[in-house]
Amino acid sequence: MLSHVVLMTFTDAADAAKAKDLLEGLVGDVPEILSLRVHLDELHTPVSAHLCMVSTHADAEGLAGYQKHPAHLEIAQWLRPRLAARVVVDYTT
Repeated sequence: MLSHVVLMTFTDAADAAKAKDLLEGLVGDVPEILSLRVHLDELHTPVSAHLCMVSTHADAEGLAGYQKHPAHLEIAQWLRPRLAARVVVDYTT
């Protein structure tokens, strides 16, 4: 199983809540998502990201399928202009 972890920092922190709703809406629409959790930062420290998403996929091909899925691409178009920073870690469990 491949875990895909994404930390996002938004130009406007208020966009994180909408992003959470949009990302959670992918469950059931994108068959390559085995699980997906989205959390918003609660402490708001100077080094905090606004949002953490963890999704799991069968393998790297499953992640690629998720990333190419039209529903994901639509959300990505909304997200990208609002992001100040994004980092990703992918690992096999």
